[in-house]
Amino acid sequence: MAFSSGNSGGPMSDINVTPLVDVMLVLLIIFMITAPMLSHKIKIDLPQPNPNIVNPENPPDPVRLQIRQDGSLYWNDTPVDELGLKAQIAVIAQQSNQPELQIDADDAVQYEVVARVLSDAKGQGLTKIGFVNN
Repeated sequence: MAFSSGNSGGPMSDINVTPLVDVMLVLLIIFMITAPMLSHKIKIDLPQPNPNIVNPENPPDPVRLQIRQDGSLYWNDTPVDELGLKAQIAVIAQQSNQPELQIDADDAVQYEVVARVLSDAKGQGLTKIGFVNN
């Protein structure tokens, strides 16, 4: 209820917030109902710790594999072709204490190149693979 101060002909200077509050309450109720429906559950089989495996005192230095935008490969900053990469992966996969393969792929590299590298690493039996984000 607004009281006028005697000026009945001029515009009102107060803002009516009742419609705004009504709209905000309706939106709040809509979001409260729809938010739980938007969460999707993904089942992931996480690895379980094995108490029989002892972690080594000095793990080997990780191997850094760069994949540049044009698809060229660099093994610890040394250029390598695809056959050389497979040979290098086979060598480190045969070690009892495998170093981690850290893949540093350029943002614009085609996914096919990265997928081929991952497939080669998995096919050779490499178990420690990580991604580096620069």
